[in-house]
Amino acid sequence: MDHQDHMHLLEQGIPSRGGFWADLGSGRGAFTLALIDLIGPAGFIYSIDRDEHTINRQAELVREHAPQAEVHYLLADFNDLHDLPPLDGIVMANSLHFQPDQEHTAELVYGYLKPDGRLLVVEYNIQRKNFAVPYPLPFDRLVWLARRAGFRSTQLLVTRPSRSLDEIYSACSIK
Repeated sequence: MDHQDHMHLLEQGIPSRGGFWADLGSGRGAFTLALIDLIGPAGFIYSIDRDEHTINRQAELVREHAPQAEVHYLLADFNDLHDLPPLDGIVMANSLHFQPDQEHTAELVYGYLKPDGRLLVVEYNIQRKNFAVPYPLPFDRLVWLARRAGFRSTQLLVTRPSRSLDEIYSACSIK
């Protein structure tokens, strides 16, 4: 996938430019970069990952791609955040499938959001676990998980074929 693909997966879930957003489990920053372009210069992003090398490399890429972007990098586990302000939105791209207790994580994420805040999820639409996706989160399970956490609605945004794991989807859950 390229930058346009990442933007396409997120864009329908972002109602307006600006706001306070977080990318949880941001990794190398592919979706952070897409989020930067979609929310524009009026937005502020918390990019959170627990791998220091990855966060540092991401910061370099962001400086090259969008030097004006307001991004605050946090080296942390997103299941243990204490100093975030209430957020307008959260992106979790390929990060929930690493969480053994997805219900707990979904409840925490719900608490990080403002009323009407949005959770944008990008995941593989598979049922069976494998070495790359130890805790699969197909769309129907996301709907159930989001409802259990308190989200009022979850909408499928985009699906696309995946080279290695059938299909990838994006979805938006609204607090």
